[in-house]
Amino acid sequence: MKIESPAFTAADLDHYRDELIDHERLVLADRLERDSARLAELGRRIGPEAVADSDSWSSIEVLAHIAVLSKFYGMLTYKIGSGQLSELDLLGNVNIRDVLGEQLAREAPAALVEMAVTDHRRTVQYLHSADAAAMRRECVVDGGHAVMRADDVAREALIGHLELHIDQLERTLAG
Repeated sequence: MKIESPAFTAADLDHYRDELIDHERLVLADRLERDSARLAELGRRIGPEAVADSDSWSSIEVLAHIAVLSKFYGMLTYKIGSGQLSELDLLGNVNIRDVLGEQLAREAPAALVEMAVTDHRRTVQYLHSADAAAMRRECVVDGGHAVMRADDVAREALIGHLELHIDQLERTLAG
């Protein structure tokens, strides 16, 4: 093996880091496409009569939550990555999210799935078009409580969160 590291410069390390971020960005896009297809499949099994028991969300409530988080975190990924958003009141937005989810829970399951899948498609398109610099852009959250990068939002808040709720939806449908 040829030893290259003694000749590395800071620019070489930056380039290598960008390659890794770009690779991860494309992996995230693929994950979101697979998750979206899985959601579409599960969504076809939900009838409008699905209701919640007292301790958990109904499948329609889970779908409504997925529709809200898909739009919100997809939009945040884009706005942070494009430099349009550098500060965010996340806690305030979470409170609004719950109200929107409650309103959306009145929609037909097919409409909720279509909303989420449409937002996933938009986010996948953005992930394919973004670059490493965009994915590294940061947003100060809740007055400095935390900092979120665009790739963190895509990976954790959107895709990881989505996967947890798709698993929940699958369990709800099986139970």
